[in-house]
Amino acid sequence: MKTDTQIRSEGMKALIERLGPAEATRFMTLIQREGFDYTRWRQDLFEGKTVDQIAEMAHEEKKTD
Repeated sequence: MKTDTQIRSEGMKALIERLGPAEATRFMTLIQREGFDYTRWRQDLFEGKTVDQIAEMAHEEKKTD
């Protein structure tokens, strides 16, 4: 099991690799300012989508990695 420090470090590294340093910092600021509700975000992300549509989204995301 990873420590909280390891998770934070790996999370920031992933954000920086994907968004770049400036946008990763901006993302973290937005999350802190607005109060991020992960559960609500996940519900909204898939709202109104079928299992097949969600699977296709995952497939497309995997192609871009």
